[in-house]
Amino acid sequence: MNLLQDKTAIITGATRGIGKGIAEIFAKNGANIAFTYSSSVTAAEQLEKELIDLGVKAKGYQSNAADYTQAQELVKDVLETFGAIDILVNNAGITKDNLLMRMGEEDFDTVIEVNLKSVFNMTKAVQRTMLKQRHGSIINMSSVVGVKGNAGQANYAASKAGIIGFSKSVALELGSRNIRSNVVAPGFIETEMTAKLDEKVVEGWRNAIPLKRGGTPEDIANACVYLASDLSAYVTGQVLHVDGGMLT
Repeated sequence: MNLLQDKTAIITGATRGIGKGIAEIFAKNGANIAFTYSSSVTAAEQLEKELIDLGVKAKGYQSNAADYTQAQELVKDVLETFGAIDILVNNAGITKDNLLMRMGEEDFDTVIEVNLKSVFNMTKAVQRTMLKQRHGSIINMSSVVGVKGNAGQANYAASKAGIIGFSKSVALELGSRNIRSNVVAPGFIETEMTAKLDEKVVEGWRNAIPLKRGGTPEDIANACVYLASDLSAYVTGQVLHVDGGMLT
């Protein structure tokens, strides 16, 4: 059963990790994919080919969601190519970790801009189209850290908590037009980035999780399929914790 058949999704930051996992699972469920990337042209070309091979329409765009004008242009280009935008997944994000006493102003500003302002930019850019269509699903990627905080990540936690408040407000504003806005809050997800960490540290994290394992990009992607599809037609303004029970 293709839950997203013939729907068009924009996914930001999709050439690796969670974003890539979402793009792949969405395509397997029949969605056409417009995805953004910042610098990895080769990875973008590979992903584009892989998605097209799954039988859907796919195109990568080198675009910075943290830039308001670029977000507007991206949506315009996607509409010209795909004709509609049914789903927006705001996934692009970065970390610049440090204790507050050592954190520079630039490290705070950059993380807020890339993680939080990009969500404003992209949501604002797709809003008009979704209002016209009278339907749409917006999925914003937060984090367990945005809910409970984390030492050394004040900037990241602030950006991810901000996403939750923003998403709930959008849900209230756009609900009457059948546009839904929800949040996925991943826990410890094992990607290329975590593979570089010390195995003992990772094992310690796994043991502290009730399900005794780290999550996979596919775990997050499956939650996103639910929120993107009509299975969640009556779900908006919610935070879905996909963390193996970390916050239980």
